[in-house]
Amino acid sequence: MGVQNSRLFKWVLWVSVITAFFLIGFIIGWFARPTPNGRDGASRSYLRNFLDEMQADNIRQHLRKFTRLPHLAGTEQNLRLAQQIRDEWLQFGLDSVEIVPYDVLLSYPNRTSPNYISIISENGNEVFNTSLSEPVPEGYENISDIVPPYSAFSAKGQPEGDLVYVNYGRTEDFFKLEREMGINCTGKIVIARYGKIFRGNKVKNAILAGASGIILFSDPADYCAPGVKVYPDGWNLPGGGAQRGNVLNLNGAGDPLTPGYPAKEYTYRLNVDQGVGLPKIPVHPIGYADAVHLLKNMGGEIPPNNWKGDLNVSYRIGPGFTAEFATQRVRMNIHTNNQVTRIYNVIGKVRGAVEPDRYVILGGHRDAWVFGGIDPVTGAAVVHESVRSVGKLMNQGWRPRRTIIFASWDAEEFGLLGSTEWAEENSKLLQERAVAYINADSAIEGTYTLRIDCTPSLHTLAYDVTKQIDSPDEEHAGMSLYESWHKKDNWTGDRDAPRISKLGSGSDFEAYFIRLGIASGRARYTKNRKTERYSSYPVYHSVYETFELVERFYDPTFRKLLAVARVRGGLVFKLADSQLLPLDCNEYAGSLNKYAHSIYQLAQKHQADLLKYQVSFDSLFSAVANFTTAARDFHDRLVHLDMTNSMNVRMVNDQLMYLERAFVDPLGLPGRPFYRHIIFAPSSHNKYAGESFPGIYDAMFDIENSKDPGAAWSEVKRQISIAAFTVHAAATTLMPAA
Repeated sequence: MGVQNSRLFKWVLWVSVITAFFLIGFIIGWFARPTPNGRDGASRSYLRNFLDEMQADNIRQHLRKFTRLPHLAGTEQNLRLAQQIRDEWLQFGLDSVEIVPYDVLLSYPNRTSPNYISIISENGNEVFNTSLSEPVPEGYENISDIVPPYSAFSAKGQPEGDLVYVNYGRTEDFFKLEREMGINCTGKIVIARYGKIFRGNKVKNAILAGASGIILFSDPADYCAPGVKVYPDGWNLPGGGAQRGNVLNLNGAGDPLTPGYPAKEYTYRLNVDQGVGLPKIPVHPIGYADAVHLLKNMGGEIPPNNWKGDLNVSYRIGPGFTAEFATQRVRMNIHTNNQVTRIYNVIGKVRGAVEPDRYVILGGHRDAWVFGGIDPVTGAAVVHESVRSVGKLMNQGWRPRRTIIFASWDAEEFGLLGSTEWAEENSKLLQERAVAYINADSAIEGTYTLRIDCTPSLHTLAYDVTKQIDSPDEEHAGMSLYESWHKKDNWTGDRDAPRISKLGSGSDFEAYFIRLGIASGRARYTKNRKTERYSSYPVYHSVYETFELVERFYDPTFRKLLAVARVRGGLVFKLADSQLLPLDCNEYAGSLNKYAHSIYQLAQKHQADLLKYQVSFDSLFSAVANFTTAARDFHDRLVHLDMTNSMNVRMVNDQLMYLERAFVDPLGLPGRPFYRHIIFAPSSHNKYAGESFPGIYDAMFDIENSKDPGAAWSEVKRQISIAAFTVHAAATTLMPAA
């Protein structure tokens, strides 16, 4: 009996011990489980620390350091700057930083044969020549390697001819000249003022009109704000200032010699004269002080009032000069050289702790036409401060859930080359793993309020982040950035919220968003677009983009740049560290509905043709309705998602991440194979402007003047079907797994 009791006691003790271990393990597991208030709660605390770590004075120091010398792509100074950034990113604490080279086609003025425009007499003598360089600002007189104003990738040549003024050189401007005024530009040299559209589109339009060359100038109406003095006494463009820039028509191709593939040592290259997007005519920019001499004696018709700028000239259209100067002509003297040159991206990484195979990218370019005071170094300084702050956070024990990639791109000014080549080299990886791309080009272009352009799925996140950041506006002290932004740029009509714009192009997000279908966004401080009519910011791409320009006129306290740094950094942080990806498919549904109605309203201008050719938008509206239902159902499932089930979380995150990919058509848009996003693309007539349902929009553009209306409307129907299919297919990606 004693032995049996002893055995029973031991058995009970053994069961008790096992039960105790089980209960302890259960308790530990319960409190250690990944709950929405667990890691995400810690993440919110780290986000606050991250935003607070960023300092305005640090951004000031970064900006001063990076603008001391010119750093044009392909130059030794730009390589040294890349090496400096690499070294400092490593010191800040990133896991890895590398310099990634590519060999791309770049373009430079001829050192011994300068570019200029001349007016010549009937015997060929030059009676006027434009300036060979800009007057250098005080304090920079002894700095060498300041490239004179030029149009990168211009064709060489010395065409002569009568001058024709073509306003902004837009498609509609050339239509007016040809169709209403009967002016033929074939064989003429045309002169267009900068503004409204991308300069490459102006050149393309001039080529289509038969021009033998095009001169670009910055009119005070577009590059001088009323009541503001010219630099250095104010922030307006001086008369001798001129805007540099590339004049390619790449349509997303990247390096002109290796379209679609990375420009590495092993890559097949086209011949230089076969490069994609290279203009076939000479192009050259001048300042408005020189433009006066070309325009003041113009003959021909007086233009419409909206063609007149602020120069003291008549703005007559030509062709050619008045009777007194009728024997004079204009000659372009362009000797720019195109050459394959090595460029360098800097790529830094922080490995994700939970999902290292998911990437969030913060990228902006480093190269500048001269000092880059605003473009791009306000952006590069902000990225630098973001990297430093991430390093500080990692020293506190934080590591993001997903991998963060920081990029300093090269050769953006020559056609987004550095970012596109890296996207091409890593396209398979990025299509599988990239969550989002946040662009970090110029952080300020005005002093009025915030501007955000992004894919609709990022709208809600943008609002959430800006609510956690203080407004830098003195008149709105104590408000959040969201509140001051809301007051200054409200989205009127369909919603009461700050306005968010569509993404166009013209910066490094292009390959990631429009080609690869990666959710993308950008943020910067901007002007009041309702009242400030000047184009961009006045000294854009000139020698006057200095550190002093920013410090004296744009952001003396650097609080606006700090706010932009926090917005960009906050977006990256939330995308990299939230357990559930903060992408909103309901916002996408609302935007699709708005865009579908907008393109339909455009078509209603042609009601008779819609009936005649049996064009219907029903399939597109049906697809949008299906997508809206799928998005709503998906959102409802998220509300009840078991956040402790890591597989379920991963599955819905993948659905959110891949949604943007679902809008990509591998065949691309007609004539633009590298623009593959069916919902968003740059306008065919202005690279800077984002267009919704671009295939349909382009098919309807100027359709009333089509030589074959039946074929034109057939293409509209084809594009509607492609859009409807794409939206339907995107809806299926949001449905539950079978």
